[in-house]
Amino acid sequence: MVEIDEIVDPAEEERSRVFTQLKAYCFELLELLQNPKKHSSALSSLLHFLRQSPSHALQPFFDYTLFPLLLLLDAAVDCRTSKKLGSKEKVVSSNVSKKPQKVSDSVAEGVLQCLEELLKKCLLGSADQMVVVLKKLTYGALLSPSDASEEFREGVIKCFRAMLLNLLPCSDESCACKQIFGMPMLLENRDLKDPLSRSSKYDSEPDECLLAFLQSQAASAAVGHWLSLLLNAADTEAARGHLGSARLRIEAFMTLRVLVAKVGTADALAFFLPGVVSQFAKVLHASKTMTSGAAGSGDAIDQAVRGLAEYLMIVLQDDANLSRLDMSVTVTSESNLKKYESTQSLMDELRKLPVKAHGPSKMVMEDSSNKVIPTTSQSEKKTDSGKGDRSLHVDRTNDWIEKTSIHVHKLLGATFRHICIHPAKKVRQGLLASIQGLLSKCGYTLRQSRQMLLECLCALVIDDSEEVSAGAQESLRNLFTLIGENQMGHDVAQIFTRLIDKLPKVVLGSEETLALSHAQQLLVIMYYSGPQFVVDHILQSPVTATRFLDIFSVCMSQNSAGTNITSDCLTIMAAVPQNSKIKDIQEKGIPYASNDAQKNYELPRMPPWFFHIGSRKLYEALSGILRLVGLSLMADIQNGQHLSLITEIPLGCLRKLVSEIRMKDYNKASWHSWYNRTGSGQLLRQASTAVCILNEMIFGISDQATDFFTRIFPNSRKRRKEVRESGAGFAGGQPFEIVSSVFCESSWKVLQDEGLRSHLIDCIGRILHEYLSHEVWELPTEHKSSGILPDYEAEDISVNFFQDTAMLHQVTIEGIGIISICLGGDFASSGFLHQSLYMLLENLVSSNYHVRSASDAVLHILAASSGYPTVGHLVLANADYVIDSICRQLRHLDINPHVPNVLAAMLSYIGVAYKILPLFEEPMRSVSVELEILGRHQHPELTIPFLKAVAEIAKASKREACSLPSQAESYLLDVKARIDDMEKKVDDDILMSHVDSEQWESILFKLNDSKRYRRTVGAIASSCIMAATPLLASGRQAACLVALDIVEDGVMSLAKVEEAYRHERAAKEAIEEVIESYSLYYLQDMLDAADEGADENRLLPAMNKIWPFLVICIRNKNPVAVRRCLCVVSNTVQICGGDFFSRRFHTDGSHFWKLLSTSPFHRKPNLKEKIPLQLPYRSTSTSSEDSSETSNLKVQKSASALEVVLKKVSGLVVGIACSGVVGLRDASVNALQGLASMDPDLIWLLIADVYYSMKKKDIPSPPTSDIPEIFQILPPPSSPKEYLYVQYGGQSYGFDVDFPSVETVFKKLHAL
Repeated sequence: MVEIDEIVDPAEEERSRVFTQLKAYCFELLELLQNPKKHSSALSSLLHFLRQSPSHALQPFFDYTLFPLLLLLDAAVDCRTSKKLGSKEKVVSSNVSKKPQKVSDSVAEGVLQCLEELLKKCLLGSADQMVVVLKKLTYGALLSPSDASEEFREGVIKCFRAMLLNLLPCSDESCACKQIFGMPMLLENRDLKDPLSRSSKYDSEPDECLLAFLQSQAASAAVGHWLSLLLNAADTEAARGHLGSARLRIEAFMTLRVLVAKVGTADALAFFLPGVVSQFAKVLHASKTMTSGAAGSGDAIDQAVRGLAEYLMIVLQDDANLSRLDMSVTVTSESNLKKYESTQSLMDELRKLPVKAHGPSKMVMEDSSNKVIPTTSQSEKKTDSGKGDRSLHVDRTNDWIEKTSIHVHKLLGATFRHICIHPAKKVRQGLLASIQGLLSKCGYTLRQSRQMLLECLCALVIDDSEEVSAGAQESLRNLFTLIGENQMGHDVAQIFTRLIDKLPKVVLGSEETLALSHAQQLLVIMYYSGPQFVVDHILQSPVTATRFLDIFSVCMSQNSAGTNITSDCLTIMAAVPQNSKIKDIQEKGIPYASNDAQKNYELPRMPPWFFHIGSRKLYEALSGILRLVGLSLMADIQNGQHLSLITEIPLGCLRKLVSEIRMKDYNKASWHSWYNRTGSGQLLRQASTAVCILNEMIFGISDQATDFFTRIFPNSRKRRKEVRESGAGFAGGQPFEIVSSVFCESSWKVLQDEGLRSHLIDCIGRILHEYLSHEVWELPTEHKSSGILPDYEAEDISVNFFQDTAMLHQVTIEGIGIISICLGGDFASSGFLHQSLYMLLENLVSSNYHVRSASDAVLHILAASSGYPTVGHLVLANADYVIDSICRQLRHLDINPHVPNVLAAMLSYIGVAYKILPLFEEPMRSVSVELEILGRHQHPELTIPFLKAVAEIAKASKREACSLPSQAESYLLDVKARIDDMEKKVDDDILMSHVDSEQWESILFKLNDSKRYRRTVGAIASSCIMAATPLLASGRQAACLVALDIVEDGVMSLAKVEEAYRHERAAKEAIEEVIESYSLYYLQDMLDAADEGADENRLLPAMNKIWPFLVICIRNKNPVAVRRCLCVVSNTVQICGGDFFSRRFHTDGSHFWKLLSTSPFHRKPNLKEKIPLQLPYRSTSTSSEDSSETSNLKVQKSASALEVVLKKVSGLVVGIACSGVVGLRDASVNALQGLASMDPDLIWLLIADVYYSMKKKDIPSPPTSDIPEIFQILPPPSSPKEYLYVQYGGQSYGFDVDFPSVETVFKKLHAL
């Protein structure tokens, strides 16, 4: 016996240890109850112990531990309940004194924490025990925010939830607890932990099943009371605004979901459905306006959405209701009622508990007119008031189900559509899970709401969140596999029709988010229904197709943006309400992304007027619908034949516009009268909208459209795992049924059929023909357009006319780019490229920015789709077509006045003008004629545009000319190298082999080609100079400046051409020696075939003609032109050589010297005073015998003209260098350096005269005694006018001598 006693069971030892510790803690709690002000750490220690202890160790002592905690909770509630005073609560009589708060907040909150932990770890033993705990928690839940702290009220709710979570099903397989799932069906994995299970021998089952008790009529009052308490607790926090607790609200909703799941049967919950649903609807309705505080908490709204759906999924479940429509309500057996007779008294006591809101709860709903409809909750009614039956039960008859589903439909329709666009991701995730659950569990019972739920699901398919979008797409794919079953096909058709009918209203409404959601729903319906569905419901007849396109014309029309036709834009802006979305369209830059220039070349673009209708996302949804329409026509051979019929509908608007313009031209009416005529402006805007619709439909056929839809509707099958993990499905391994489907991916594909492709090309050819109609591009975009008659003032034509025209041109140009994207290589092979290329180049010089931008983008797209790296290569490959069009239009400038601008823009834009330089000989002849006097007189407004074109050609010729000398020199070196090789051969020195003979033939061919190309470059440069030279004398500054640029580039080109000619001549002479040496006389004829003649001496004759016009330009005294002209003179002097200009400066130099008289440092010159030139010596005598150099120079006929010019210029430059003008110092030093290279003594004397006259100290001594001192050689002047530089230059021109500047210049020149 002793040995047996010594054997100790480890479990018993553990239980003994736990009891010992719990006993100490419980005694301390009882002491704390007697002395609440006592500072004790028992609660914190007990909480730590409960958290550390396992469940099986605490279960045997559950009642022991629960007792002191409930006593403390009762005391905490009691001391707080006594403070209640108010009209809606129990009024404490005045003769009863208020009880002091014996239990502090920290103690009360600690008690609730311990109780929550205990209820998590231990199971309730009986229904009576559960009722006791419920009673204590109910009193705590009744406390208001003014009575108890937030943490206390939240702790009560957490304790109640912990108790519910540990209500486990019994072992009886026939028990009612087996009919429920037991956990919220839409529970996310992160919300709750797994409940306990009965694994310990101490976890004995209670005599009655607690879950079955909770579902019984005996507990219905308690269930209804707690539903009300939890909803009121959440509503109270929302009413407190920013003071409310979002966390407490979330706990209340989560606990309510657990309570509903534990009750779990439609019989037990149906009676409370109106009140619960109305409260949830109130929460969701408030979420439309509340974005902050407890009412705006995304987590709380998510819990409310899921809670509402779970309640409906239980009460209105198809399986539970369809089987009971013709059956009587199952009444609880008498034996079961007797089973809970012992707890009936406690239930009666719970029913007597005070309720915060005694008034009947209201059901908040909205009908289709957005009016709030209050409905008295059925939860306050009795099933049989005549008999006094207090049973909270409702017979779920067919009539009850129908009426309830109608009310629920109104509630869901008023709330779910707004939750689809809620900014919080969690809310939309909760809505998605709710829709999946309702469609799966209540699809037939809520058949009236099925279409609305499908619409919401479609809106979630295109969600910003990938998780929401993936889950919605997967659900919708599964649903669409059931089309044709369970009325799903009929529902989709009705949704589709309703969405189309309401589209204009929502798009033109005031709520952008609703319009976007509506358009996205329509897009999703069309995409998942497939192309045949679209054809059957839209394109089945011309009437339905016309109606559909008319609806989109209204949604995308410029009239929708409020482009009222008035003569004054200010009138329009003043007439528009400030709160309206309708605004006046004004020309403004499209906000392209500056960080990615490639986006500027992406098509299609949103039309410019749509910025005043909606956002880019809205247009993307609308355009996606049109793209699906176009794609549906090419997804089937039979449907493809309807493409031309469908496109003819919007083309009719464009043809009508062309017809009206032709009638205007026939009647010779002005644009002013035509546009002011009723309907003309609207017709112009309708044409723009029609073109936009056509563009989107055509783009839908392209491969890029497939990428567009792939981006919007990604294949969510790859993300099923992520969707499951995120909790988008049902809890407990019951997700929404996933069915593999490739329905959408396989159906939306363009058939690769040659006949269908040929039909598409023919159809697009007709569209492009209308796009390129002359009448469309005849519409003016500015007041200066040629079509505007001069009889009308500029203000007579509304600016809206030009804006409407510019927008039409923009979308038409973008349409050409979209067509090229659609056809790819067939665009060029079908001849469409040659038809449209010149028009695109024309619009590069449009006065409207958007038109220019569109042309630039389309040209880049054409280059890419045609396989060219740049636009320049595209134009180069089609240069013959472009130049031919230019030459043809140059012959008719009266009707094509834009040609010069087109030529200039094309040459500057493509950057490859030098590669097509030989093609410009014919255009240059026409341009030269137009720049002559007669041509300038006939078309004065075209002078500058022609000059700009000539300037671009001159730049191209200069670039080519600069490369000619190096090529000719390389050719010469190659010829000399071959000659050297021949001379080194030891073989026959007289006879040449046949191979060598052929090599020399190829050399001669190359020489002749070089000569011809050099002559072409020289001829074009000469033509440019001849065309621009007369305009050097123009009084128009712009024309003069462009002409100067042309002359400068032309002179440089001619100089390079002559340099290349000299190398070619040397090569020719070397070849002639080879011919004579080896008797290759048959090559002589080939050598003389490209004889240069006398046309190689181009530079000096051209310069001889240019010089007089340069002098006239100087004499015109235009400051900007003079400055540019001096630069040109400086460059041409260096190019042509000084000998050519020495006598010309002697003759015309006075005009250049006089320029200094315009210096801002100069006092007005005395024209009567003439100061003679002097040699480098000074005489102090002022008598008349003081001979001047003028008389001597007249006698000295043999003196060089250059010497006179040198002295004059040297005096002027020294004066500038010695002045205080620092900005001119470097330039003057450079000039003196150049002059010193011609006569260094003269420059030194002029500088030294000033320097040593002002320097008083540190004057160097002469190296020998034979040389006189400095002051003897250069005596100091008596006045500034006696400086040598003044006498040589003629005047001082107001420059004051600055000694630091003199010293700086002297030292710089001395260092050279």
